[in-house]
Amino acid sequence: MNEYAFHIAKELNRHADVELTILADELTSCDFATDKNGESLKIDSQAELPGFKVNRCWRFGALSTPWRLLSTILRLKPDVVWFNLVFSSFATPENPFAAFAGLSAPALVRAAGFYTHITLHHIIEHVDFAAAGVRRERLYRMGTDLATRALLRANSVSVLLPGYRKTLLKKYSAHNVLLGTHGTFASAPTPPDFSNRGNPDQRILAIGHWGTYKRLETLMEAFPKILEKIPNAKLVVAGANHHTRAGYWESIRDVQPKDLPIEFRGYVAEDDIPELFQSSSVLVLPYDSATGSSGPAHQACEYGVPIVCADIPDFRGMVTDEGMAVRFYRIGNARDLADQIIRILRSPELEHRMAEQNFIAGVQMTMTNVIQSYLRWFRLHKAKRAMSREGAFIGSRIPWRNGTLGRGRSPRWGLEPGISLLHEGGAVPHLVSQEADEILTLDETEPPIGSDANS
Repeated sequence: MNEYAFHIAKELNRHADVELTILADELTSCDFATDKNGESLKIDSQAELPGFKVNRCWRFGALSTPWRLLSTILRLKPDVVWFNLVFSSFATPENPFAAFAGLSAPALVRAAGFYTHITLHHIIEHVDFAAAGVRRERLYRMGTDLATRALLRANSVSVLLPGYRKTLLKKYSAHNVLLGTHGTFASAPTPPDFSNRGNPDQRILAIGHWGTYKRLETLMEAFPKILEKIPNAKLVVAGANHHTRAGYWESIRDVQPKDLPIEFRGYVAEDDIPELFQSSSVLVLPYDSATGSSGPAHQACEYGVPIVCADIPDFRGMVTDEGMAVRFYRIGNARDLADQIIRILRSPELEHRMAEQNFIAGVQMTMTNVIQSYLRWFRLHKAKRAMSREGAFIGSRIPWRNGTLGRGRSPRWGLEPGISLLHEGGAVPHLVSQEADEILTLDETEPPIGSDANS
């Protein structure tokens, strides 16, 4: 979430007509995050990034968060208040009242007269509570149902997976939900340089915040099986622990045989991300469940890296919708995971085709394009609001008016999933099949999988 917000802020800062203020939490500790040596980071050695205007005006886990946010917003008087959220943005499930209070902030801000937009990265109906470690599931679902209805009181809400929008429309009768695209983190993706891969080792990359639904046990079991077929394979595990699972990746590292070619990097600085992906032959997403669109998968598209992913329905939708090249393995099945990685690494042709397809997908969903879509939407609202003040739209000032977009079809911000790769004989659309784990060559007269014939 923080990384995604960083890249949103970075891109917004490129626009001369945008004045950006970041309303962040009061960070009192970051010892859950570690450096490459596994040493905890110290808060007193951290500084705000230069070039960003940051106002730390709320506290994680505090009931006072919505009032402190509103007080700051009333003072700043912005044109748009943009919330970048998951359900645990303001508190963990162990502190449900503070979490709910924070999630009520967008409704409170809208009631105060400010245009409010939410980018909602997951919805509870698609979360596997057992895999996420949530207790008292029935009570928690009741609370999150209320929280979802509170979030939908914002002027508009964008979600990043088509299944999420369908759920919000069907269950909550929401009509202010847009389907957006997660996007890659670069303004201009970097084409894959295959001379950096498999030279001398075939690097398998796993990166994330580890310990909850992103886990390493299946990957550790699969890696020796991969080495039997790919002797020059090397596993690179990067990323910090989830803030509720301090010490997780270190505990996995400490029980691995010393002779295995596994490198645990811990937190990777932003400047080191390009080299990490460019030198990797394949990215693996060893998840037990999902709570939204995958940031690492979009980074793989940014750098043209093939992906092997746990077979999770939300990820199936993401892959088809955005035209990614992915091979799926059965969740928790180490043998299947190993087989999918081996198949890519033993076939340079397959590896290159998947890399090219992911790069082309990445070109179409750069952060530049994503932010332009948001800004167009915000400017449209500003124009409509100005017209309403002149009496053009009677009734548009009702604070809790539902159906910002009317009852018609919501705008689609993302691009259609039809991807063309250049081969001998011309450009042929390539997509990943929903039913099979193969890259398909589709007849040019056939509509792309997941496309809307009426759009």
